[in-house]
Amino acid sequence: MKTEITQEEHITVVAVTETVDALTAPDLTRTLSQEISGGHCNLVVDLTRVEFMSSAGLRTLLGAVKESRTNGGDLRIASMNPGIDKVLKMSGFYNVAKVFPSQAEALTSFSS
Repeated sequence: MKTEITQEEHITVVAVTETVDALTAPDLTRTLSQEISGGHCNLVVDLTRVEFMSSAGLRTLLGAVKESRTNGGDLRIASMNPGIDKVLKMSGFYNVAKVFPSQAEALTSFSS
């Protein structure tokens, strides 16, 4: 798993690539927690280039959603990968966080 962090005005984008599973989820958890504790509580996690996500990855996202909201922000997910989108839908993530088909739409959602 690789992550790339960029700032778009008051929003932090964490673009994730490859696989998020039991081995890599702790690294993603650490990355997201560091951003939130550093005051970057509005996050977009871009999963567009993720090939596989296990339940460990879902737990990481759930924890980050809760942590960002506790700190006055929110977390949005960008995913146009059909496989990842299916996992998010089946796990009920659409009821927990806002999921968008693109990073641009996720970013725009913060201003609406």
